[in-house]
Amino acid sequence: MLFTSNNSFFGCLIIQLPLLSHRVNVAMFHLQNVQLFGKPMRLSSSKFSYVEIKGNNEAGLTEDYTQSKLHRFSKPGSKNFHNIFPPSSTLHLSNLGPDCTEEKIKEIFSERNFNVKAFEFFQKNKTMALIQLQSMEEGIEALINLHDFELDQSHHLRVSFTKNSLID
Repeated sequence: MLFTSNNSFFGCLIIQLPLLSHRVNVAMFHLQNVQLFGKPMRLSSSKFSYVEIKGNNEAGLTEDYTQSKLHRFSKPGSKNFHNIFPPSSTLHLSNLGPDCTEEKIKEIFSERNFNVKAFEFFQKNKTMALIQLQSMEEGIEALINLHDFELDQSHHLRVSFTKNSLID
């Protein structure tokens, strides 16, 4: 992302992905013109084959996430590849600890101004749940803001889109 000198969002994001694979095309298809922070996303392929991080990056204009723990697709053959879905208002939550309650999760989302419409733990596995928010835009913003949120010392929230819905 590019920022101005006063740290306000400039409006441009360049992402380097492995060769234009099917997954990249699917992601671009599902994100094209989707509202994020009140503005539609516009996606296109670059004529450049890679993003070069020059110098010491004092301005903080570039970031390398290839080794980030937030990178859900860094392990080849990961089951995450089978669970890539378009943005939605319903999110899949995982890595919930044994002491995690519906009230705690709703409070975490509400404190960040996300409007929770419905919540449901998985019946057979209480470490996972679905949460439905007011809109797709809220779902995207919640994923951005709460993926890897520290629930306790040994549990960080994992957030992803889902094909499921709690409310029709």
